[in-house]
Amino acid sequence: MSDFLFHSVSESEREGIKKQAKAIMDKFSEKLSKVREKIPEPLIERDEFERQEGNGKECDDDFRKRFFENASNKSDDFILTEKKKW
Repeated sequence: MSDFLFHSVSESEREGIKKQAKAIMDKFSEKLSKVREKIPEPLIERDEFERQEGNGKECDDDFRKRFFENASNKSDDFILTEKKKW
């Protein structure tokens, strides 16, 4: 379990990780190059493939009330969200 904990990586460990990653990618690309047949993409035909846009409907007060009750951070008629944390 201690292998999964954060620790500083030395230069020799970093080189070892690079070599392992390269070996994995090389092995995968070698196996991939041996695949001879092309796998076809599924083709699904439908009569109706787009929805018809409507005029929409007004939000009822109950929905609006529930919507704002569920919001964790709000100010009057606005929901406050995080900015640039992702």
